[in-house]
Amino acid sequence: MAGAIIENMSTKKLCIVGGILLVFQIVAFLVGGLIAPAPTTAVPYMSVKCVDVRKNHHKTRWLVPWGPNKCDKIRDIEEAIPREIEANDIVFSVHIPLPSMEMSPWFQFMLFILQLDIAFKLNNQIRENAEVSMDVSLGYRDDMFSEWTEMAHERVPRKLKCTFTSPKTLEHEGRHYECDVLPFMEIGSVAHKYYLLNIRLPVNEKKKINVGIGEIKDIRLVGIHQNGGFTKVWFAMKTFLTPSIFIIMVWYWRRISMMSRPPVLLEKVIFALGISMTFINIPVEWFSIGFDWTWMLLFGDIRQGIFYAMLLSFWIIFCGEHMMDQHERNRISGYWKQVGPIAVGSFCLFIFDMCERGVQLTNPFYSIWTTDVGTELAMAFIIVAGICLCLYFLFLCFMVFQVFRNISGKQSSLPAMSKVRRLHYEGLIFRFKFLMLITLACAAMTVIFFIVSQVTEGHWKWGGVTVQVNSAFFTGIYGMWNLYVFALMFLYAPSHKNYGEDQSNGDLGVHSGEELQLTTTITHVDGPTEIYKLTRKEAQE
Repeated sequence: MAGAIIENMSTKKLCIVGGILLVFQIVAFLVGGLIAPAPTTAVPYMSVKCVDVRKNHHKTRWLVPWGPNKCDKIRDIEEAIPREIEANDIVFSVHIPLPSMEMSPWFQFMLFILQLDIAFKLNNQIRENAEVSMDVSLGYRDDMFSEWTEMAHERVPRKLKCTFTSPKTLEHEGRHYECDVLPFMEIGSVAHKYYLLNIRLPVNEKKKINVGIGEIKDIRLVGIHQNGGFTKVWFAMKTFLTPSIFIIMVWYWRRISMMSRPPVLLEKVIFALGISMTFINIPVEWFSIGFDWTWMLLFGDIRQGIFYAMLLSFWIIFCGEHMMDQHERNRISGYWKQVGPIAVGSFCLFIFDMCERGVQLTNPFYSIWTTDVGTELAMAFIIVAGICLCLYFLFLCFMVFQVFRNISGKQSSLPAMSKVRRLHYEGLIFRFKFLMLITLACAAMTVIFFIVSQVTEGHWKWGGVTVQVNSAFFTGIYGMWNLYVFALMFLYAPSHKNYGEDQSNGDLGVHSGEELQLTTTITHVDGPTEIYKLTRKEAQE
C-alpha cells in the first residue's frame, strides 16, 4: 500500500532534503541582510510658513516653499504681527521630496506623521480635549515647470495630547509643550515625482474652530517610504518563488489525482495552503511601477490575511487528522470549534483594515484612531481578534499534546513487532515529530526575528560588512514560509512506491491483534497514510 512520500523516504534522503531547504533558507536571509538596503527610509520635513493675503482663500492657489515661484514667507509667527498678517493668511507649505530630489514608483507607499511645535502662553493655553482642525490640500506634478494638480483636499481634525512639564508661570512663556506625534497621511502608491502639501489652520472663534490649541510655531512632518533598492530585491524574490510554488503545487495535485481514491481532508488543506501561498507570491506589484494603484497596500493585507488564516487552519487539521477517531476524521465540520475562532478573528481584522486603509483610498488623511468612536471601534475589533487568537492557540496546544500522547501510547505495541516492521514504524513516529518540531521552529523564528528587528538599530556591522537586520527579517521569514509550504507539498504528496510481498504481515511476523491496532477500516484501494494508521485512536477509547 502507498503512503505519503515522507513515510517511504529513508532518514538519509530526508536529511538531504532538509539540508537543501536549509541552504535556501540561509540564502533568503543573506539576500536581505547583504544585498538589500534597509526596507524603509524616514525623511524629516520642516514646513515653510507662506503668506496668502487673498480675500478668497477658497480658490485653489498652490504656495510653493522654494523654487522659481516660491511663496512670500515669514520666518516665525512674531514676524506676522507687525505686518498685520492674520492666522487665516498663513499656509504651512511642504514640498515632497527635498530640493534636488524626486520621488519614484519604486518607493511603493508614503506614510506621514505630524509633529506640532506649540509654545506656552498664559493667555493662550491648550484646553482639555483640544482639537486642531487643518485644511489640507495635496497636489502633484511630474516636472518642475508644470502646474500642480490637486490630488486631495480635506478637513483634517486631530486631537492634541500635550503636556507642559514646567510650572505654568510668566517666566516659562515661550517654552514648548511636549506633544504626541499625530498620524497624518498615507498613500498606497508613489506614481508622481513631486508632491506639495498646503496646510492651513483656519480660526473661527464663533464656531470654536482652532480655539484653545495654544500658539503653534511650526509644523514638522516625517515621511516614510519603502526604499527602491529593497523593492527591487523583494520583487525579484516574488518573481522567483511564484513559479517554484506553482510548479510543486501542480505536481502535488497531479499525484493526488492519479490515486484511485478521492483526496482526503489533509491533502485538500495542504493544496489550499499552496494556493494561498501562490496567491501571496504573485508579483502583481510590478504593475504598480507603471500604474497608479493606490489599493495595493489593502490588497497586500488581504493576501497576507488569507494565507495566515489558511496556515492556522492547516495546523489544527494536521493535528486533528492524526488524533481523531475514524468517525470524526476527514470532515471539515469536525473542526468548527477550532476553525471558528480563526474565521471570526480574520473577519474582525478585515473589517478593521477596511475601516482604515479602505477609507484611505478616497481620503489619504483619514485615520480611524483620530476620533473617540473610531478608537473604541478599532480597539474592539483588535481585542476580539486577540481573544480568538488566544482561544486558537489553546486549542492547538491541547491538540498537539493529545497527538504526542496518542503516539506515545501506540509505541507500547512496538516491542511485540518484528524488527523490520518495528524500525519502519519508529521511523514514521520520528518523522511526524520532526515535522511538528519544524513547525514550532518556524513559528518561533518568526517571533524571534520580529523582536530582534524591533529592538536593534536596523543593521549590524561586522568588520567591513554591514548586515541589514530588518531586510533580512523580511526576506528570510518570507522565504522560510515558502520553503515550509514547499516541503509540505513535497513530503506529503502520495508516494507511488508500494511495499513488496516480502513486507507483508505474514513475512514480518505481524499478529492479527497487532494489525487490528495499527490499521483503520478505510476500504479505499490506496487507503490512508501510514501515519494515520499508526496514530489512530480506537472508537472504544
